[in-house]
Amino acid sequence: MLPPIDRLYGEKDLSRNPCFAGGFINFGYWAGIDADGPLREADRVRSQEDLYRLVLRASDIEESSRVVEVGCGRGLGCALALREFGPRSVCGVDAHPAQVERAVRGNSPLPGALEFRLGTAASLPFPDSSADRVYSVEAAQHFPSVTEFANEAARVLTPGGRLAVSTFFARQPGRDAEIHALLQSFEQGLDVAHPISTFTDALTAAGFSEVSVHSIGEHVWAAYDRWVASTVHAEDWPRNFLRSYTDGLLDYYLVTADRPQTD
Repeated sequence: MLPPIDRLYGEKDLSRNPCFAGGFINFGYWAGIDADGPLREADRVRSQEDLYRLVLRASDIEESSRVVEVGCGRGLGCALALREFGPRSVCGVDAHPAQVERAVRGNSPLPGALEFRLGTAASLPFPDSSADRVYSVEAAQHFPSVTEFANEAARVLTPGGRLAVSTFFARQPGRDAEIHALLQSFEQGLDVAHPISTFTDALTAAGFSEVSVHSIGEHVWAAYDRWVASTVHAEDWPRNFLRSYTDGLLDYYLVTADRPQTD
């Protein structure tokens, strides 16, 4: 595990950073939220919940679904998935022991319905063909290899299962130096500038079909920047995420892919 990730998700507990709110750690999906007026903490929390709802709707969860979240953090998204979408079970996986401990403490696990495990995107702690849905919300930018993640998701999904991923990717290959110059999280190794094409190619190579990519940046970056401007980070480097979007370096995507019924 990279030291910056270890520090931020361990002793520092990134969820307490004022750029986030309510225990979630994502930039939020702001469609339907009035971001032109004063923003409240309740708006920020809702934006983060709504990003989960967007991904979970795209996952097409059924009552019988066994659901896995990769990079679950404090587990609030897993609890939301179980509460609002009613699957058979939800299991959150995180690479940081402190996050798994927080998730267990904070979400009153229900045996067989909600649980949390230590694991990485490159080595998911599940048998082959044991999950019906796998999703990840703003975590894949930390994965050292999205190819390994694609292969692991394909392995644990049942035939007919679905993968849904939302996070920020580089729009094109070869822009790492520009991204690193703007954003400290990339320069320090916390985030990785995976090109979106690298991920979609990896999904196809792993055997997924119906790979679908949707840009949702228009409903993420500007409103998130307005929120950051209202915090102690108003003059700090996180404001450059919006510039990275307007300069064509990064975008925020929702990606879905299906494991075929027969290989």
